[in-house]
Amino acid sequence: MSFNTFGRTFRFSTWGESHGPAIGAVVDGCPPGLAISEGDIQPFLDKRRPGTSKFTTQRQEPDQVRILSGVFEGKTTGTPISLMIENVDQRSKDYSEVAKAYRPGHADYAYDAKYGFRDYRGGGRSSARETASRVAAGAVARLVIPDVDIFAYVSEIGGDGIDYARFDASLIDENPFFCPDPEAAKRWESLVDSARKDGSSLGAVVECIATGAPAGWGAPLYAKLDSELAAAMMSINAVKGVEIGDGFAAARLRGEQNADPMRPGNDGKPVFLANHAGGIAGGISTGQPIKVRIAFKPTSSILIPVDTVTREGEAADIITKGRHDPCVGIRGVPVVEAMMALVLADQMMLHRAQCG
Repeated sequence: MSFNTFGRTFRFSTWGESHGPAIGAVVDGCPPGLAISEGDIQPFLDKRRPGTSKFTTQRQEPDQVRILSGVFEGKTTGTPISLMIENVDQRSKDYSEVAKAYRPGHADYAYDAKYGFRDYRGGGRSSARETASRVAAGAVARLVIPDVDIFAYVSEIGGDGIDYARFDASLIDENPFFCPDPEAAKRWESLVDSARKDGSSLGAVVECIATGAPAGWGAPLYAKLDSELAAAMMSINAVKGVEIGDGFAAARLRGEQNADPMRPGNDGKPVFLANHAGGIAGGISTGQPIKVRIAFKPTSSILIPVDTVTREGEAADIITKGRHDPCVGIRGVPVVEAMMALVLADQMMLHRAQCG
């Protein structure tokens, strides 16, 4: 049994491999009558697309999306929406050594142990190439929740974090790191380039904020908004940690410090004086900004020799040739945004189903 579908009411399934002819997604449960075109999806794929700077993989993929079903006369029909993205720049020959030995830190051994067989060309399904399908599906999800604004940014690379006193959201899309701090962006140029030239890689932290979601989304106990977000973010390739709101920092606070005090508002709804909970209480949105922080590990495919074993169990070392991101977390930004949108669209529809 395998699981390639996420969501409960608004669902999507991804398909395809890194070096196959194409990848894609099927979005099911989308409401009918929403205006949509390939032009609504493409900008998000362009944001994630490889080869846009020297700080990402140099694989040249246009990532042009095609809508194959579920849309008629420019509107969703309510039937499954099939999205396809062709792979045009594979170099499977780069993975000849990977066919013989496992890459430590990658999914090579785990896939082989589970299935007794693996697609070693770029990692197959375990490749971050799969995330393009999520971004395409996420673009559809955004149409379901048009009043919700979602944006993500890199807050840390290689242990070097931004200064929140210099936070400027208008700068996020103005540099190759999706960084809101201009000084940090300058530092990261040399930091990431140095790792790239060394044949190594760096980890990163991505933060995502969604505003405009009303109070009430989330389905306790086992489809809580925060648990669904955690599952969604942890399913992204190379993610090793997720925090909601203050996350682990909350464990170092006293109760009165961690509380989100409330005062009466003019519209009868409370005004929150803090947001340590990240906009979620009891698994339900509070109407405050929803905040998630995601940790990406360093890219496992590196040019520095690492001890490993062959498929026959013999000792070896391996370097991974090919074109790889020196910091996979950078292109993780649009993927995180997509998963946020997909979860919120699903939770909105779950809420409507129960509460009208």
